[in-house]
Amino acid sequence: MTEAFGLSDTGCVRANNEDYYRIEPTLGLYLLADGMGGAKAGERASELAVETIAKIFTEADQRDAQGLLKALETANNKVLELARTDSKLEGMGTTLVAALDLGEELLIASVGDSRAYVLDSDSFRAVTEDQSWVNEVGRPLGLDEASLRAHPLRNVLTMAIGAGANLVVNSYKIPWKSGSLALLSSDGLHGVVAREELERILRVDEPLAAKCRHFIDAARAAGAPDNVTAVLLRRK
Repeated sequence: MTEAFGLSDTGCVRANNEDYYRIEPTLGLYLLADGMGGAKAGERASELAVETIAKIFTEADQRDAQGLLKALETANNKVLELARTDSKLEGMGTTLVAALDLGEELLIASVGDSRAYVLDSDSFRAVTEDQSWVNEVGRPLGLDEASLRAHPLRNVLTMAIGAGANLVVNSYKIPWKSGSLALLSSDGLHGVVAREELERILRVDEPLAAKCRHFIDAARAAGAPDNVTAVLLRRK
């Protein structure tokens, strides 16, 4: 069995929260999205994407990698369609990271720079790779981390749900062992809280709700310039 908990916070700067998450333990489905766009467009994009995927899994029997990919593609089309029909929502989009519990394995799908991490007895590691200018262009060019943090293109994504019809989804399958922890996070968390601090919080023996609260507190202590969301899963 897997237990889960999620928590989201507006942060210290933003007036509204464009992050959106959903936990569906009966489906083994866990979703986190970080919206973008003017006015309330980011909020609409993240909610629409997450709710579309959850609805598909509620109604369908296909619980595998292909089913998850199709669900993300449908969410992409829904966001594009809504943006086309409402000029106020033009240009809206969202990142998305999804975890599907398959029992002995955890299937992860991601678009954009929201991330999934996994902690087990052996290691703490990022599962996903950011679809971003920094990761796909800056680092291959050999720019150092200090330069990347100050680069004018540091926040540019190379892929997002709602960005276009040709969606590229990164998929991963990892062992899901008893005692393992998985963290889904928006960049408002992992973008300001050091990897070492994320691991430290995860390794403390306490309930998932307390860990999520500590993640939010750590991001706010670092200034939390963006919305902050954490979804935690633990394999019992």
